[in-house]
Amino acid sequence: MNAPLTAPPQPAEASATGFTLLCVDDEANILSALRRLFRPQGYRVLTAGSGAEGLEILAREAVDLVISDMRMPEMDGARFLAQARAHHPDTVRILLTGYADMESTVAAINDGQITRYITKPWNDAEVLLTVREGLERRHLEREKARLEALTRHQNDTLKALNAGLEAKVEARTEALRNTHEKLKQNFVTSVRVFSHLIELRGGVLAGHSRRVADLARKIALRLGLGPAEAQDVMLAGLLHDIGKIGVPDHLLIKPVPQMSGEELGVLRKHVVTGQAALMGLDNLRQVAEMIRAHHEQWDGQGYPDRRAGQDIPLGARILAVPNDYDGLQIGTLSARRLRPEEAADLIRRSRGKRYDPQIVDAFLDVLAGLEGTTGERVLAPDQLEPGMILSRDLLSADGVLLLAADFVLEPSVIDHIRSFAAEDRMAMRVFVRADKEY
Repeated sequence: MNAPLTAPPQPAEASATGFTLLCVDDEANILSALRRLFRPQGYRVLTAGSGAEGLEILAREAVDLVISDMRMPEMDGARFLAQARAHHPDTVRILLTGYADMESTVAAINDGQITRYITKPWNDAEVLLTVREGLERRHLEREKARLEALTRHQNDTLKALNAGLEAKVEARTEALRNTHEKLKQNFVTSVRVFSHLIELRGGVLAGHSRRVADLARKIALRLGLGPAEAQDVMLAGLLHDIGKIGVPDHLLIKPVPQMSGEELGVLRKHVVTGQAALMGLDNLRQVAEMIRAHHEQWDGQGYPDRRAGQDIPLGARILAVPNDYDGLQIGTLSARRLRPEEAADLIRRSRGKRYDPQIVDAFLDVLAGLEGTTGERVLAPDQLEPGMILSRDLLSADGVLLLAADFVLEPSVIDHIRSFAAEDRMAMRVFVRADKEY
């Protein structure tokens, strides 16, 4: 019945094992012939004598390929393969048919969507090759499905890892941001402490640098400078008198109009000395330039370089106004101490001569905004709460700086403040921002 068995060519997938075949035919001799043909190839071969039996096997077994005869009683091959496709669409379907069954074969192709049909009598090599090709396609589809599932799993894993990584990066970034903020705050606090040590040399200078720095920062912000630029101006205000460390004590408290020419020469060196003291610090080089130029004048009559107008660094032009405003009130720039309104009037009259007109206008706007507003609350140590922000520097009874303005109070710091006040038996007043909700 069958053509002689010949060894077909062996493609790469031909010797693959693990595939299950189902042969469906109502003739036992056909099933035996197919079983003998496929078993040497390493396939697991199942057989069924009818379409109904074949469907039962498909329901309980994982079958990779079905070969079905067309002419069978009760359920022909076309109907069987159509139902097999409906319930097991991934199974490869091959039809055995005779030349007289072309009409039924067409129906099987249309309804059952068979992969191939093989005519009887068949050629063994052709059958083996057809099955091999069908199984290769089945293997590729299975591998494609496996790889797609693996890809989906890996993508889900990567998404989970990315989400976790993003959370860790965000947490680390936040930690670094907080650390950076603390470092900046500690840096500014260190500058404030150092500025206070400079002021301890002369009684009239106490608080001068801090007042100048605060007012200079407000002017800078009024002019539209960014936070970083405004902070540089504030730092320059805190350190603008650093060069006076080498100035004799008696000159620090002597009004400038009463100094001799030689004394003025000694005093005026402090701006150059101050710049030199800070030039080794990269993040304070801009501050150092402001310190050198903060006694230059808009009309070119200042020192040490007699720079004029826009040639003077902006930060130095800002610093000059609050420095002189405070100096006129503490008596270092005039024969007598001027009242705030007198000092402000003198600054106003020097607009466009000694000072940059735009900066004088900003300065007067800042003063007007400060009038009649406290912007702060005065509390005793036992009234302090975490999160409150100092509006002024916190000083001891003898004038030593304990905490700088803008410091955010923490529970441990509040405990230290209370202990310090109790040990010194002092009625400490703490100034905090009034615009903060606690």
